[in-house]
Amino acid sequence: MRRTRILTAVLALAAGLLAGAPPALGADAAKNVSITADTYTWKNARIDGGGFVPGIVFNRKERNLAYARTDIGGAYRWQQSSKTWTPLLDSVGWDDWGHTGVVSLASDSVDPDRVYAAVGTYTNSWDPGNGAVLRSTDRGASWQKADLSFKLGGNMPGRGMGERLAVDPNRNSVLYLGAPSGKGLWRSTDSGASWSQVANFPNVGNYVQDPSDTSGYASDNQGIVWVTFDESTGTAGTATRTIYVGVADKDNAVYRSTDAGATWSRVAGQPTGYLAHKGVLDAANGYLYLAYSDKGGPYDGGKGRLWRYATATGTWTDISPVAEADTYYGFSGLTVDRQKPGTVMATAYSSWWPDTQLFRSTDSGGTWTKAWDYTSYPDRANRYTMDVSSSPWLTWGANPSPPEQTPKLGWMTEALEIDPFDSNRMMYGTGATVYGTEDLTKWDSGGRFTVRPMVQGLEETAVNDLASPPSGAPLLSALGDVGGFRHTDLAKVPSMMFTQPNFTTTTSLDFAETSPNTFVRVGDLDSGPHIAFSTDNGANWFAGTDPSGVSGGGTVAAAADGGRFVWSPAGAGVQYTTGFGTSWQASSGIPAGAVVESDRIDPKVFYGFKSGKFYVSSDGGATFTASSASGLPSGDSVRFKALPGTKGEVWLAGGATDGAYGLWHSTDAGATFTKLSGVGQADTIGFGKAAPGASYQTLYTSAKIGGVRGIFRSTDKGATWTRINDDAHQWGWTGAAITGDPRVYGRVYVSTNGRGVVYGDTSDAGGGTDPTPAPTGACTVTYRITNQWSGGFQADVQLSNTGSSAWDGWSLGWSFADGQRITQLWNAEYTQSGSAVTARNVSWNGGVAAGSSVSFGFTGSWSGTNAGPAAFKLGETSCTVV
Repeated sequence: MRRTRILTAVLALAAGLLAGAPPALGADAAKNVSITADTYTWKNARIDGGGFVPGIVFNRKERNLAYARTDIGGAYRWQQSSKTWTPLLDSVGWDDWGHTGVVSLASDSVDPDRVYAAVGTYTNSWDPGNGAVLRSTDRGASWQKADLSFKLGGNMPGRGMGERLAVDPNRNSVLYLGAPSGKGLWRSTDSGASWSQVANFPNVGNYVQDPSDTSGYASDNQGIVWVTFDESTGTAGTATRTIYVGVADKDNAVYRSTDAGATWSRVAGQPTGYLAHKGVLDAANGYLYLAYSDKGGPYDGGKGRLWRYATATGTWTDISPVAEADTYYGFSGLTVDRQKPGTVMATAYSSWWPDTQLFRSTDSGGTWTKAWDYTSYPDRANRYTMDVSSSPWLTWGANPSPPEQTPKLGWMTEALEIDPFDSNRMMYGTGATVYGTEDLTKWDSGGRFTVRPMVQGLEETAVNDLASPPSGAPLLSALGDVGGFRHTDLAKVPSMMFTQPNFTTTTSLDFAETSPNTFVRVGDLDSGPHIAFSTDNGANWFAGTDPSGVSGGGTVAAAADGGRFVWSPAGAGVQYTTGFGTSWQASSGIPAGAVVESDRIDPKVFYGFKSGKFYVSSDGGATFTASSASGLPSGDSVRFKALPGTKGEVWLAGGATDGAYGLWHSTDAGATFTKLSGVGQADTIGFGKAAPGASYQTLYTSAKIGGVRGIFRSTDKGATWTRINDDAHQWGWTGAAITGDPRVYGRVYVSTNGRGVVYGDTSDAGGGTDPTPAPTGACTVTYRITNQWSGGFQADVQLSNTGSSAWDGWSLGWSFADGQRITQLWNAEYTQSGSAVTARNVSWNGGVAAGSSVSFGFTGSWSGTNAGPAAFKLGETSCTVV
């Protein structure tokens, strides 16, 4: 789902991203800034998915060339060799952040090197920029932009309909684009370089989700929603004569031109009362298939139909797989098998419970079968098996009652495509991932096809907060829609998001600086508590108790020693507690809605900020006093942090272009602040390990310095700055959170609004390296199977240093006697070849003192028997097995 991302955009606008001109920089600013980027390597902390994928597009000419679009996280190209996705719009910068929302994609079937993206996130005031059509001649490696005179809505209602952008399959210099907001149909005749409205197109659409919505989000006209060419009505080099266009109008949903767009008319005899989400043409059989819903989606839809239109005779046939009275969902996902004309599939995109549904016909819609059906309610028979071992969090840690299952086939399933070159491969998008299969035709032969995530490389979470504690896991995140994760290994997908409770969105998290096993997080939940605590570094959580009136997460701060907490929730004033939130008391002297943080040394000191005022508490959050500091930003788009290791040292970033905007520093607990003259704008501040030879922690910020927007680093207390990203790595809006790693110099974690958690490592000497395993000494291993089920099991391994010297890295090897295979391992890296397994430390648990131990766990598969390993070796040293 994407409700939380709307709020993120509002916060972005409050920061004044595009309003007005930037403030002038002092003459000394540029000389203190190195605009040439340091050489950084950028990667994602792997989550794999985490958001809505409303469109998947296969090229019709070249095998294995496919693209995916997301609602706020850019576009991706499929890499067949690695079966991963490559991001294509990381170059979108701060000022054009809305262009990370992709409302449509088109891949040229004449020249496969050409690809187009229609971009823009909101059609209302939340995105002040107009939309654009991006064009590429190198498969999205680089882009040129054609600005439009209107907005596009990649994250608006109806975004799963489409595709709104299409390339003429016979004359590929001609493209069409369906616009929202009553802007009509647009055409380009020069390969997307320029666009003009098709003046004689008769209908701009009239459907809105909610006319009473004063924000303009749900009350916008969803407009022209798809364009489909009949390639059989043209020849190479001449414009295709017959073009079908879908319009968001329940009475007049489908229009056609038979003269290459010169004239248009409503298709006669068409069904009414529904919106046509998709129009897919099977030219071999002369059928236009249409998926209808009573709503625009992607969340809503209570009734739907499937229709087939015979292009030669004009005959309409209702081919719906179920009676209208039996639908409680709309249809949207729609695809045909280009290798087997007559095979068509569709989705019940808005069937949230008990699951989505996939329908398949091999006789042009004459008869249908379902992906699952009831045997005797509530029992289900599935034609598929689910394997989410690569993204185990897709189970959501749930244990539902039948007929619900976990993992689900999905929800919001508006993207569905059969590979035009391979009848066995299908991909479909959900609200959380991309699923796919490579043995689809087993459906027809009575076997079970296997559904797996096909999403690696496609990172689509919106990040609200980040924490990198001095010990334990290197990264914990607060995310929209999927709550957040604890990363023990940045290169591996965590086994589960935060649970107990599982917030729909985590808005803030913090840890106790001097006791980093103590964590707190707050977030949004439809029913239940809005706060949770952990005493084991975020590995496990338990719910706290809400004070009266709480309606949302807000911000939260943990005392330096973990003995108390201050919480500024939505719906209630600032609160404080000792212990773990069993009872709360109202803080005085600080307004509701203030952002709160803690001093990282003194457990009694907390800070707050609201509407230009900085607040300080020295009694554990019971009372706050407003600082006399002036000149701070007057709005609430401010993020600040206290420096670890020094009492009372605070850095504050934020503001807006129509007022104070920049970076401030206080060394007296906020009594006074000094504005850094060389920083024109700043939106985040974070700290990381000091540079080699430096005594002060490294500063990181998403800022505008020296007239350049970017991610910046300072190793000298803000005296000079170096830009560490480059124009190819900008990720749109990065204003929510940033933090360095306290254990690895140069490593920085950057929040994005739709591209997940991005982290960078420097090539500077001493930076970006993790401990190298060098195991030695006596050891003991305890191996314990903690859970076992049919075909699978979970085990814990404890490795103890029983020698006399510490380890600086370790590597533990063993062999499985019964052919077991590891499917997911946490708190270590691993390799497996046949029965042989090697587990190695990750960056944060390589040091093991004499007499201490380290633990890791894994899930695996087994058959027959499941005996534990008989022997373990630490490098070449045999360990005692307990």
